[in-house]
Amino acid sequence: METFNQDPKPGRLVLPLVLIGMIATTYTFVNRVATNNDLDVSVVEEEVVTEEETTEDTTTTSSTTTTTLPDEVVTYLEEIQAEKVQSDELGQTVLEANEKWDDELSTYQEAKDEFANFIEDAEQFVETVSEPGPPDTFANLVTSHDELKVLANLIYEDTKELLEGLTSSDTGERRAAALDSFNKNLALFQQKIEETIASATSS
Repeated sequence: METFNQDPKPGRLVLPLVLIGMIATTYTFVNRVATNNDLDVSVVEEEVVTEEETTEDTTTTSSTTTTTLPDEVVTYLEEIQAEKVQSDELGQTVLEANEKWDDELSTYQEAKDEFANFIEDAEQFVETVSEPGPPDTFANLVTSHDELKVLANLIYEDTKELLEGLTSSDTGERRAAALDSFNKNLALFQQKIEETIASATSS
């Protein structure tokens, strides 16, 4: 006798059962994850250590020793400084008068009078430099002062030679030589004063 299958598509019953099982499994899994998802989360705090840079004060204190000069030395240095200024004025005056003569801006008589006045000024200059001089107890200053007196006398002799050169019959060579010597001796005089002051104030 032949068996008759009343349901031509038996798979229709299996598919819903599979779906129900999958849904149940998913539901159970989701609930379990949700229940067990209470995780203990701890915050890790990182301690930051700040290193302070210590700057060591290495300031070096230097001590300066000041030497006080005696009053008589200070007075002498002030005197020769004034003489240096006076020599510069004398040199400027001589230079201007000589240029005026060279440029024919003054007459022969005017030039003679000016050059003669230079001799008088230089003579007075020698007397100013000679006295009173430095204290005798300072040998270095005394030696330097003697050199200044020699140079002052050379400047005086140069002014006399300038006048001789002006009145000379040559074409100006003697006067030019006298002027060159005057300028050199004047420069040496001023340089000696600078050296004397520097030496006295640095010792």
